[in-house]
Amino acid sequence: MECEKLLLKIRKESVELMLHRYLNLRSNLSEKEQNYYLSLEKGYQGELMFDALSEPLSANWLIINDLMLEFNHTVFQIDTLLISSEKIFMLEIKNYEGDDFVEADKWYTLSKTEIRNPFHQLERCESLLRRLLQELGITFPIETCLIFVNPEFYLYQAPLNHPIIFPPQLNRFITHLSKNKARFKDKHLKLAEQLVSMHVEKSPYLRLPDYRYDQLEKGINCVSCHSFNVELKSNVLVCKECGYREGITSTVLRGVEEFTFLFPDRRVATNEMLEWFKIIESRNTMRRLLQQNFKQIGHGKYSHYVKL
Repeated sequence: MECEKLLLKIRKESVELMLHRYLNLRSNLSEKEQNYYLSLEKGYQGELMFDALSEPLSANWLIINDLMLEFNHTVFQIDTLLISSEKIFMLEIKNYEGDDFVEADKWYTLSKTEIRNPFHQLERCESLLRRLLQELGITFPIETCLIFVNPEFYLYQAPLNHPIIFPPQLNRFITHLSKNKARFKDKHLKLAEQLVSMHVEKSPYLRLPDYRYDQLEKGINCVSCHSFNVELKSNVLVCKECGYREGITSTVLRGVEEFTFLFPDRRVATNEMLEWFKIIESRNTMRRLLQQNFKQIGHGKYSHYVKL
């Protein structure tokens, strides 16, 4: 089996994260929405940190990232699933920072604020995955592990009987797993592919803020520092804050992608894009850029553009 086939599902930003990221730049999120956005961003960055550290595992394990499954009308999400010929390893990745402690099976910050116990989340996912596999007629050993990736985190009174990997243990953990030399058979690949095929694209638990087109700041921002203080010079977008330069084609593709993500029911038309980009003032220039990078549907004032 080719090594590049072993990563069966790559990780990407969730719909929730992308929406909050866009709205954070173009509107004033409430304090609650802002805190939720920051937690989403932090969680995703933690998962990327683990992906970078665990890259050697792709030679020995079938890897499925960000897998969302449904069993018995209950949706559950798995950060990383590793499959070998001997067992399934289910990993929950946390990017916590600061000091927490565990007491009587409850999880607290050091200021004694109770927060959700991630062990309970891990146990719930394990139970649902096990029952799902049983329903599919598959009996496979499942192991779980709670992974903390942030070196600025410490857990007091950590229970010894729980599978936890702290930052100083991560390299040893990855090295240990990378020594797995068991050979895969078709049934293992078929199991992984079956699970990927069952992935639920849209979570029923999405927490999406309300927003309207007229509430959002218009313009195109710098892809590097996210500032809207940019200018167009000879088909190059130049950021006045950090100096980052981006070709106009990339700028247009990025801007239209954001627009269609935020407003999937609105058409991509020349006038609308002039208002959305703001920095491109010529109608002819905007029309030409859209015609070069998208497929035109219709003609005249009713024309609009879709992906090629």
